[in-house]
Amino acid sequence: MMHDMVIAKARVVDGSGAPAFEADVAVSGGRIAAVGRDLGPARDVVDAAGLVLAPGIIDTHTHYDAQITWDPLVTPSPALGVTTAILGNCGFTLAPCRPEDRDLTMRNLTHVEGMSLAALQAGVQWEFQTFPEYLAYLERRGVGVNVGVFVGHSSVRTWALRGDAARRAATPEEVAQMRSIVAEAMAAGAIGFSTTTSGQHNGENGIPMPSRLADDAEMVALTGALRDSGRGILMMTRDPGQRAAQFEHWAAGAGRPFIVAALLHSNMTPNAVFDDLDAMGQARARGNVLRGAISPCPLTMEFTLKSPYVFEGLKAWKPAMQAADDAAYRALLASEDFRNSLHAELAEPGRRLFNGEWHRMTVLRVSDPCNARLEGRTVAECAAEAGKRPFDWLLELGLSEDLETYFIATLLNSDEEAVGRMLRDQNALISLSDAGAHLEFFCDAGFALHVLGHWVRERGVLSLEQAIHRMTGEPADLFGLKGRGRIAAGAHADLFLFDAATVGRGAARRVNDLPAGASRLVTPGFGVHGVWVNGVRIVDEHGPRPGAPLAGQVMRDYA
Repeated sequence: MMHDMVIAKARVVDGSGAPAFEADVAVSGGRIAAVGRDLGPARDVVDAAGLVLAPGIIDTHTHYDAQITWDPLVTPSPALGVTTAILGNCGFTLAPCRPEDRDLTMRNLTHVEGMSLAALQAGVQWEFQTFPEYLAYLERRGVGVNVGVFVGHSSVRTWALRGDAARRAATPEEVAQMRSIVAEAMAAGAIGFSTTTSGQHNGENGIPMPSRLADDAEMVALTGALRDSGRGILMMTRDPGQRAAQFEHWAAGAGRPFIVAALLHSNMTPNAVFDDLDAMGQARARGNVLRGAISPCPLTMEFTLKSPYVFEGLKAWKPAMQAADDAAYRALLASEDFRNSLHAELAEPGRRLFNGEWHRMTVLRVSDPCNARLEGRTVAECAAEAGKRPFDWLLELGLSEDLETYFIATLLNSDEEAVGRMLRDQNALISLSDAGAHLEFFCDAGFALHVLGHWVRERGVLSLEQAIHRMTGEPADLFGLKGRGRIAAGAHADLFLFDAATVGRGAARRVNDLPAGASRLVTPGFGVHGVWVNGVRIVDEHGPRPGAPLAGQVMRDYA
């Protein structure tokens, strides 16, 4: 038999967690035909001597719903080892969406997910309204990686409640309509149902994203739609005040696994994340599958006062989000009462995105050359030198530079011992790349390369086999991705070839390659020698292959 391809002499890490072994891997018709030695002739032979061959990375937390309509390759993820992306997390999706609600949807995404409004307006191809039509559109257009899509709560709520979606609880009739929409999406091939209760998740003008208005009856009804379908997964980005008992209640009612995000370590409440993971383990012991989505990366974010996402979790910042216009916003930033309220809130311990660690916030780039000496210095030291409170100093600098000053802050996951402990916790799911979102602020699309380079090779926190399993076989099993996440005969040929001695991700850099010339941060990958999606090579040792076919599949059938 003539195979399409044989990858020869590889060190195979098969995604099961089993020890690595030397073998050849034969591919035919987009699937793995055989694993072993002397597998017969092939039209293409790839010499993988000295390299590791693993299943392609499964990125379970992306926001590529909009980008994929103009960029079916969902760059930069494939060049970073990803062969499968899960879209629609946190309840933020493009479908269902009526034409008259498209502008609001894009404006909300601009705010809640840090997306450029100009890029969305220029780039999104609105050839759909309902969720089934969205999946059909993606199939017609073609996708560069395999794609699974959540049906998102905020979109479902907007469809059913229209202008009241972000204002009130739903009536029983509206809940029934929403449940019908979720059931329709599950029947069409949704991977599950996603939502958010996070206070950080606000749309335009600080208005809560619609799902935050849902009461328990609504949550029980919508999550219960998955019990009817007999498959699918639940996903929520929770508010820090919520506890595992609430999620277990919904998971038990649905009879489906529940992924809870975002579990990140805070130096201000150092035990909280481990308490959450322990509680999820206790729920699993009772037969209710809860998993905590964690990030392996320090949460480092660039921002300006034009897009200050870092501060939007502070209750005292809400008036700034609701300012009537730019002049009112600037006047508020200069207000002594406003600044006092910010400092007062930060003086109280709490679980939030920013906790007043000014020594971890740095002036990245100034717009006024006269301030060049400030670049690279922390807000803490600059404020102390000026004899001012840190927030006062930051706001004054930003105002003096027309809000153009770039700051960078390491917000969470800065304690490496704690993050290493999280990575080893069996109740955790390595996730939270947020690829496709927050493009102005950070890029963690290369989370898997960071795990392999930093946590495996440099720190030894996980073995290579453990790390690959936790980013391939484990999420494939949890999400019910048939034939993915393993190197085994009959599996889809989603493959990732890399050099274990050099694999890693580089420093973020800013590029202007979005529609309308909007900018984003990207990170390069090191040590990547090949990525195959369903047997088609889309990346080689030089990077993405120009003109490679769109070989991904829109997944609709799950275990």
